[in-house]
Amino acid sequence: MKTTMAVLDKTGGDAAAAVVSVLKSLHTGQRVNFGIASSTIVRTYKDADAFQSHGLKSPVVMGYAFSNAHPNAAHQRVRLEDAAVVFDGRIYSPAGTSVIEMLTKKPLQRDSGKALFGEVEGDFSFLIAEPKRIIVGRDVVGVQPLYYGENKRVAALASSRKALWKLGIEKTSSFPPGNLAVVTSEGFKFEPVKTLTYAEPEPITMQTAAKTLNKLLEQSVRKRLAGTTEVAVAFSGGLDSSVVAFLAKKCGANVRLIHVSLENRPETEEAKKAADALRLPIQVHLFKESDVEEVISKVVELIEEPDPVKASIGVPFYWTAEKATEAGLYVLLAGQGADELFGGYQRYVNDYLAHGEEKVRRTIFEDVLRLHESNIERDVKICSFHDVELRLPFASYQIAQFALSLPLELKFEKKQDSLRKMVLRKVAENIGLPGSIVEKPKKAVQYATGVSDVLKKLGRKQNRTVKEYVNALFLTQREQTERNDPSRAFGTT
Repeated sequence: MKTTMAVLDKTGGDAAAAVVSVLKSLHTGQRVNFGIASSTIVRTYKDADAFQSHGLKSPVVMGYAFSNAHPNAAHQRVRLEDAAVVFDGRIYSPAGTSVIEMLTKKPLQRDSGKALFGEVEGDFSFLIAEPKRIIVGRDVVGVQPLYYGENKRVAALASSRKALWKLGIEKTSSFPPGNLAVVTSEGFKFEPVKTLTYAEPEPITMQTAAKTLNKLLEQSVRKRLAGTTEVAVAFSGGLDSSVVAFLAKKCGANVRLIHVSLENRPETEEAKKAADALRLPIQVHLFKESDVEEVISKVVELIEEPDPVKASIGVPFYWTAEKATEAGLYVLLAGQGADELFGGYQRYVNDYLAHGEEKVRRTIFEDVLRLHESNIERDVKICSFHDVELRLPFASYQIAQFALSLPLELKFEKKQDSLRKMVLRKVAENIGLPGSIVEKPKKAVQYATGVSDVLKKLGRKQNRTVKEYVNALFLTQREQTERNDPSRAFGTT
């Protein structure tokens, strides 16, 4: 697990004590390296006691904690003449790019930060601490989690909401993808640098669109195999995960499929048959209802919000990441994003039938813009807990912008009971996947695995709805967070 954060004390006081306290409280008992940085120093410590006696005093301080449990850890930091840089994430292209060199090659760090968006593809956030301000950026799709907020005393950013809560910041927001921000005692000033844009549909045939998408997907998968020869794929046996697994194998990776579910679910046999069709090894892990109850509290803690749908999706993803780690696999590929990009949800068809094309195109665009909040942040934080690096081939700027330009008729038939994601199904057909995969209807993971039904049972045991049950778990986690409140290091907040 890892945490990155930056704090600016608006009064000019010392921010270091609170940063150290937050990181220590978040990583108690964990085997991590701690670090602290300002415009004058960058230091890393192998234990919490040494971290505690850092000796730094500054109104602008960055802190970080990260595990070296596997070789794919992607965390860089460096001190400059009058600033320090902390980079969290990974650059996929151009290959061999030195992020630190890019962020420090120009006199003004803000300019070099802006240049980074235009010159590289990756999943990242970066923080630059200067004597009186912080410069921060986040990747275009928002794969790398990053949150921000402020109160009367501090303005802060962190890779988890809990870090901000512990600073006494109640209202936290997800940092807008593709943006650069300058943080001063006056607060946050955002500048969109590279963001997804709404576009009118361009005329294109199904065959041409499928050919282009196939090329973009293969390129995206190949880039996300950088630095590793062995990967796990979160595998349902459905369209999205099968396409990702097939292309990863085609790109030369040693692919292992991981399928998780409750016992006695028909989707498990379908996943085994899909794995056979792909000629890929599959690990099947079946769980009991009691296993859901055992992990749900931790899942709610990790996703940091009382959302019953996210919690029910988070449970099988928790198991998948856990089993990947146990198998010695530290890179996990998954198909998140395909439904938003290619019209995979039935509600898109319903919107079209009720309100027409313009309404549903706007809905899809807004869903893609919010993909980081609705799906990605949840799964990346769960994987991070297990020291697994989640890489998402569909969550690329090039694929997203291409998908947003496609006519609706390439995404779904304009009638009820459409299979949807038609252009992606055409890709699957073209690359030779069997009809059982190409034509398989979508079934949401929380229903396919049976987790959603179990959460309803757990709620009924307490005479609560699922929403009430998950909210109670969330409030318990918040209370535990507030019992150890490092904001006291600032005095009154």
